[in-house]
Amino acid sequence: MKTFGASKEFLMNKELEWETVAEGVERQIMGYDDRIMLVKVNFEKGGIGQMHEHHHSQVTYVVSGSFKLTIGEETRTVAGGDAFYIPPHVMHGAVCMEAGTLIDVFSPIREDFMEG
Repeated sequence: MKTFGASKEFLMNKELEWETVAEGVERQIMGYDDRIMLVKVNFEKGGIGQMHEHHHSQVTYVVSGSFKLTIGEETRTVAGGDAFYIPPHVMHGAVCMEAGTLIDVFSPIREDFMEG
C-alpha cells in the first residue's frame, strides 16, 4: 500500500478545499493518516452517491438532511442524527432527499481520494 503520511493536527474548515465529486455532491478531506480518514460530504437535494463498493470499512454520521440509503439489499431513509456502518466490499449508495451533510470515516485511508 502506498503511504500518504498524515494531515496536519489542526484542520480549519475555512482553510480546506472542497472537491466536486458529482452533480450536487462535494467533499472536503478533514484529516487522515494511512489507517483512517475523515471526510465531510455536502449534498444538494437530488444529489446522488452512485452505487459502489470498496475494501474500506466505513462509518458515517448524518449531520443534517435526509437520504435514501442502500446498503447491500436494504434501503432505508436516514436523517440528521442517524449513523450507519458499511462493511468492506458491500455495495452501497445514496440519494439526497433533503440537502444535508454526511461525515464519513474510512479505515484504511481512501487512496483514491488522495490521488484524484
